[in-house]
Amino acid sequence: MKIDWQEFRKVIDSSSDVVLTSHIRPDCDALGSELGMAGLLRQLGKRVRIVNGQETPPNLAFIDPAGEILAVGQDVQPAELMNADLLMILDTSAWAQLGPMGEVVRDFPGRKVIFDHHVGEDDLGATPFKNTTAEATGRLVVEAAEVLGVEITPEMAMPLFAAVATDTGWFRFPSANSLTYRTGATLIDAGASPSGIFADLYERETLGRLRLRGVVLNRIRTEIDGRLAHTYILKEDFDATGALPTDTEDLVNHCLEIQGTEFAVILIEQAGGGFKVSFRSRCALNCNEVAAHFGGGGHKAAAGAFIKGSFEEVQPQLLEDVRQSLKSLHEASVAGGC
Repeated sequence: MKIDWQEFRKVIDSSSDVVLTSHIRPDCDALGSELGMAGLLRQLGKRVRIVNGQETPPNLAFIDPAGEILAVGQDVQPAELMNADLLMILDTSAWAQLGPMGEVVRDFPGRKVIFDHHVGEDDLGATPFKNTTAEATGRLVVEAAEVLGVEITPEMAMPLFAAVATDTGWFRFPSANSLTYRTGATLIDAGASPSGIFADLYERETLGRLRLRGVVLNRIRTEIDGRLAHTYILKEDFDATGALPTDTEDLVNHCLEIQGTEFAVILIEQAGGGFKVSFRSRCALNCNEVAAHFGGGGHKAAAGAFIKGSFEEVQPQLLEDVRQSLKSLHEASVAGGC
């Protein structure tokens, strides 16, 4: 699916008051895309408010130095958003990922659009503007700026570079291509500082996150000749380590650092019960398809889901599904590996 930019331009031209939102547990692509799109729309004379279902994680607060991203129910009430004439949902197309903003999306009386790069899609009652071949929603915002003739300011460039860099694993994932690097160059020319963004992301670790990482690494187990690696985090681990729920971001990637590992899984127990599950793949097994077995979604190389139940119920069910998927794929193409 590619974006109909002519139709997108018509939507923007006909709007004057825009609310931007994204998924709960927001990452850099969600936050960076919102901030970049907000900067773009303001240059076109629009009133813009960014409102998410959850507040920005402390470790990502650097991306919003002005503190303009609000949390619904805390900084602004749903009723205050209903006077806008456009609601844009960025970097997600799923009801489950909207959290408290789901109520706003359902009741919003004006026009609703989706601006996203994910494959999966719920019926949000919104017009989709999606490019599922794009490596990051942030890259699509850069493209939108070019199409609409808007200059990318330094204030836009920083969060947009963070969006593209993190969703491509700092340009090392297979999704990164020549256009990704050209986009990065455009954002650097506009004022983004890769070294500064990298430092804010990866060189400001808290003691709690480091301790939690140790727990996660200690629990890694491998199966199927090392092709599958998995680990988990329980609620009590946060108190024991002093870590925050947001400190779990990207910890699953450590499983893929093991030589020979082709598929990785982490289960993270949520405060309200159930488990957030993250999948990572560097083989032919599609994370999005595996996540769909549990009502989730995402990309081929990275996806997620939420599963209700206790650890004793969820872990065996989940791992058995992944084992069977890996084994079936392997049996179908032994010569080609996973």
